[in-house]
Amino acid sequence: MSPQDHHGSRGYSVPTGRPYALKELQASLGSLGDHLRELYDGAHPAEYEAIADALYVAFQTAAGLAPAKSYTGCAEHPNGALDPEAPEGWGRCLICNDRRRLGQRQRLNGARQAAPAPAAGAGEQRRLGYPVPEGPYTLQLLHQYLRTVEDQRFHLGLSSPSDDFVRIADDLHRAFIVARELSRPRNASGCSEHPGAPIDPDAPPGEACIFCAGRKRRAQRSPQTPEMLPRIRRGERRQLQRRFERPPG
Repeated sequence: MSPQDHHGSRGYSVPTGRPYALKELQASLGSLGDHLRELYDGAHPAEYEAIADALYVAFQTAAGLAPAKSYTGCAEHPNGALDPEAPEGWGRCLICNDRRRLGQRQRLNGARQAAPAPAAGAGEQRRLGYPVPEGPYTLQLLHQYLRTVEDQRFHLGLSSPSDDFVRIADDLHRAFIVARELSRPRNASGCSEHPGAPIDPDAPPGEACIFCAGRKRRAQRSPQTPEMLPRIRRGERRQLQRRFERPPG
């Protein structure tokens, strides 16, 4: 039963560990603003690492305050196996998706189609049931999510309903994903194989990756055929040319 159902009731008690975890969450969120003010458009990815780390710690704390998420998003199998190849529009539950695939095969074979289980809404949900925002990931998007988190944390208390902790955990996960992607090496070279490679200043436009440019130069070099020494028959001595004259004795 949620805390809001207990308001006004003498039987309500604060969940175990909530005072400490809530204090830890408030402290971790209070320091995020100082880190964020130092960022600017075009900041180096390494400057986002501290923000991403702090957001992940805050997200874990908020997730511990919220009810456990469903791995699959399926009401029948909340902690079942995930389908790694779930078709678009289907849920993530492997058991339910196998039922749908079996029903499709039976329909194709002329058999009676099995009733499909209700599909879980895909939305922006991903593994562990937490939302992942769509790109592009920018500093403005990070500011937007953190403003939402900041508004929510002022209303959190020991008797707050579980839904409040669910919302702030979801928004913290969104902000963490944005900060994590911004902390990745930028593809300044334009190379899909080596996105974080240094730029070759002497390479032509579109071939700035120093690794690919070096590989291309090595391929263009004419291979030198090694010089083979004549074969010496058994019993003969090889005549070697001296580089220096023997000093007089």
